[in-house]
Amino acid sequence: MIIGKKTNIISMMRYNGLEGIKLSTKKLVYISILVAQALVLNIIENFIPVPVPIPGIKIGLANIVTLVTIIMFGFKASLFVVVLRILLAQVLVGNISAFLFSVTGGILSDCVMYFVYKRLNKYFSLIGVSVFGSVAHNVGQLFVASIVVNNFMIFSYLPVLMLSAILMGIFTGLVANFLDGYIKKHRI
Repeated sequence: MIIGKKTNIISMMRYNGLEGIKLSTKKLVYISILVAQALVLNIIENFIPVPVPIPGIKIGLANIVTLVTIIMFGFKASLFVVVLRILLAQVLVGNISAFLFSVTGGILSDCVMYFVYKRLNKYFSLIGVSVFGSVAHNVGQLFVASIVVNNFMIFSYLPVLMLSAILMGIFTGLVANFLDGYIKKHRI
């Protein structure tokens, strides 16, 4: 296949099950760049020590890219970016058990962020959208953990994770808000 032709890219998308996403070549390139950026941020985040020795607490840098993707391209593209980023990250640095936690948290987070961004944007800024996504990510991961260990008492850990989710969500929301302003100012 010759990658340069639009018809061949569309046939590649059909082959890979992406025919529901209408993509021009330019849009495909942008989404590919967003996947790469999210992957790099995810890998970098693994090397940043969290100041609190509590398992499960992460900064969530890749959520910045998810928010930007929601703003620029919508839900289907952001879901594609999230799932592809998680798959690639697990292949490169993760393990298969972490995949279940990541994919559940990532998909739930993306769905919640899109809903809040589209339906509740009168009430919440990007910072609020990010906080909702961060909380949803932790709830999704705790749900998978409760199934894996067969004990729903693990949800007693939720208050600790909610505090970290709010703080990290504020941070990633601030960065996404800055990027959104930059994108609009420079008409990217």
